[in-house]
Amino acid sequence: MAEKAHRTAATVHKLKESDTESFYQVFDAAISALDRARIMYLVGGGIAAKAFGRERTTHDIDFFVKPADAERSLDALANAGFDTEMTNPKWLFKAFKEEVMVDIIFASTGEIRVDDRMMEHSRISDFAGRHVRTLPPEDLLMMKIMITDEDMPRHWHDALGVIRWIEVDWEYLLSRARYGPRRLLSLLLFAQSMDLQVPNRVIQRLFRMVYE
Repeated sequence: MAEKAHRTAATVHKLKESDTESFYQVFDAAISALDRARIMYLVGGGIAAKAFGRERTTHDIDFFVKPADAERSLDALANAGFDTEMTNPKWLFKAFKEEVMVDIIFASTGEIRVDDRMMEHSRISDFAGRHVRTLPPEDLLMMKIMITDEDMPRHWHDALGVIRWIEVDWEYLLSRARYGPRRLLSLLLFAQSMDLQVPNRVIQRLFRMVYE
C-alpha cells in the first residue's frame, strides 16, 4: 500500500468550476477500483446530499464501508494509482488522486457504522448522470445531525434537505434514532416549524423515547 504524509482537507486543492471534469474522473476511478475488489460501499457526504436534491458544492468524495473492509478498500485504491494513508485507524482512511481527496469512512460520529440494515436500505441515486449506491437518506440524516457543530452548519441543512426532498421511511429512521434521539427530536421539531412534512406520531414517539 502506498503511504503518503498526512494531509488534511485544508491542504487539498479546492476544485474550481474548471476542475469538475477532474473530480468526476477521480470519482469514476475510485468507484471502478472498489467494484473490481468486490467491496460493498455506500456513497455519502456532499455527493449523497446533492443526489437527494440539495443544491450544494462538494470538494471531496466519501465512501462508507464496513470496518472489516476498510483496509481492503484502501488497498484497492492504492492499486488503482491513488496515494493512500491510514489517517485514523478508529474511523477514517484517505486517498488522493489529482489533488482530489477520497475518504474511506468506517465509523461516524455517535459510533454509527455501516451494517447490514444500512446496506439493505441503501438507494440507487443519480449523481451527475451516474447511478450510485448511496447511504440511506435516513442514515445520512442521522450522520449529519450528529456531526453538526457551530462551525459546520451545512450539515444541519443537509439533514433538513433530506426531509424536504426525500420520502423518508419514518419507521426506519426511528430505528436509527438510538444514535442521537435528542438531536433527531430537535431537528424534526425545527423541520415542523418550517412547515416540512413530519408526522406528529414520529415526534410523539421520539419524545417518549427521550423522556420516558
